[in-house]
Amino acid sequence: MSSTSAMPAPADAPAGDSVVKVTNLVAGYLPGVNILNGCSIEARKGELIGIIGPNGAGKSTLLKAMFGLVKVHSGTVVVRGQDLTGLKANKLVTQGVGFVPQTNNVFATLTIEENLQMGMFQRPKVFAERFDFVTSLFPELAKRRAQRAGSLSGGERQMVAMGRALMMDPAVLLLDEPSAGLSPVKQDETFLRVHEINRAGVSVIMVEQNARRCLQICDRGYVLDQGKDAYTGTGRELMKDPKVIQLYLGTLADEV
Repeated sequence: MSSTSAMPAPADAPAGDSVVKVTNLVAGYLPGVNILNGCSIEARKGELIGIIGPNGAGKSTLLKAMFGLVKVHSGTVVVRGQDLTGLKANKLVTQGVGFVPQTNNVFATLTIEENLQMGMFQRPKVFAERFDFVTSLFPELAKRRAQRAGSLSGGERQMVAMGRALMMDPAVLLLDEPSAGLSPVKQDETFLRVHEINRAGVSVIMVEQNARRCLQICDRGYVLDQGKDAYTGTGRELMKDPKVIQLYLGTLADEV
């Protein structure tokens, strides 16, 4: 693939290598009004996938449709070889899909430990084992396990939300704009956490408005436009692609 011409991702990746494959997804919140118009993406084992694009492109809707929160009208969502299209969120969690929404992503009146327990309500017997794993990634959660989530900063709440989603040992973690509303320093910390989660063996699909940082850390990226995957390539390829820069990245042209 040329570094100056991002192309569609290959559709013939080995089946055993694919963790999530979304094909020609059409979805929307209202009957007859589609936000996604034939969107296709794939995440392979161990990949960190970044999804960028203009406001209204369907980025967050894509994650919600994958997680059973938005009606899918056609197309498929396949996770580890199983067609899970339209399955409800509580069932998807048991099938290896974790989701962290952009807002309202913690139980504010519960402690950090109780929030993590909520992530394990379907498998309470292995709480201790998963708690040890999650706090190995986020040691601060263990130190402050008795603190109420509502008293935490935005960055700390994001850590709790990601930790809770990891409690069920997902094969793929869907992150909806994890850096939104955070200070530049906290944004950098969040991206480091995402990278650490990915290095621990969890495939990640991350929607981000901070396109530059997203493309810097992702293995591959997709640019969504009008509900479709318009461009794809490695993060570096997309950052250098003239069309992507001109149409979607704006002032990023001066930074790369």
